[in-house]
Amino acid sequence: MKWSILISLLIIAAAATILFAMDRLPICECGYVKLWHGDSMSSENSQHLTDWYTPSHVLHGLLFYALLWLVARRLSLGTRLVIATAVEAIWEIVENSPTIIERYRTTTISLDYFGDSIVNSVADMLAMLFGFWLARILPVWLSIALFFVAEAVTIYFIRDGLLLNVLMLLWPLEAVRNWQSAG
Repeated sequence: MKWSILISLLIIAAAATILFAMDRLPICECGYVKLWHGDSMSSENSQHLTDWYTPSHVLHGLLFYALLWLVARRLSLGTRLVIATAVEAIWEIVENSPTIIERYRTTTISLDYFGDSIVNSVADMLAMLFGFWLARILPVWLSIALFFVAEAVTIYFIRDGLLLNVLMLLWPLEAVRNWQSAG
């Protein structure tokens, strides 16, 4: 398992290097890094360590753990961790491509979204690792409850969450966008 953690951290470092090569900003253009940034409708969103979208990355970890348990349970836990980390790293790279950034800006309420800073992307990948670990130690019913609570909290506070974000990225609905904008 120690090797799997090391490989996962190397994957995260490689993703950060790729993001840097893609000209992503290492930290917020504002010049500092905050532990928490709570204004989801600002240009500083996804620029600091954590924000309202951090719970969705924890949920990625829960989902990756469950999915890999279902389809690849014969693989060691460490191998499944490396696979989950690789998928999350690929998502962070794709999410910060000009095509996906523009898609977010045109189909969601994220008009001021210009991509993640590298520090935010790294924190997001670490949040996924945390979610994977939680899924490993929590009873299934508690992981499911955590998923729904995290979604409910983010929907309540920012009218967005993992499921709404995926919906609006893949199949934008004007009614949902109007509801999100009304908040």
